[in-house]
Amino acid sequence: MIRRTLKSGLLATVAVLAFLPTAGAAPASAATAPRPAPTTAQYPGHHVKQRARLAHRRTFPVLGRVATRRARLNVRSGPGTVYRIVGHRHKNRLLTVACETYGTGVRGNHLWYRLPHHGGYVAARYVVTRRAVPWC
Repeated sequence: MIRRTLKSGLLATVAVLAFLPTAGAAPASAATAPRPAPTTAQYPGHHVKQRARLAHRRTFPVLGRVATRRARLNVRSGPGTVYRIVGHRHKNRLLTVACETYGTGVRGNHLWYRLPHHGGYVAARYVVTRRAVPWC
């Protein structure tokens, strides 16, 4: 019984001390003050905004394989069948897929993959990938 009382008292003391401010602690306003933005002097030869943008979008391309029944797959200028055809990819050919986005439906599938090498789009209905594709 004495052990329980001492343990409870010790826990209560620790809880009270955790909420009380200490003498050596910095004021709360200094802890939440915004940090200055890095300058180009800190990163010589690099532009700061470009560096932040590149660090945000580090995605690796995904490989996909054309799975059409016909001989070739149309590559279009935008994510939909209303965009003009800018190229073709033949059946069973490997593609590099940069990202996926929504577009017009092709046989019930509204997803389109963007190809990084010339900026065209192909219907995801006819491309098989082995892993998830990031969104554009």
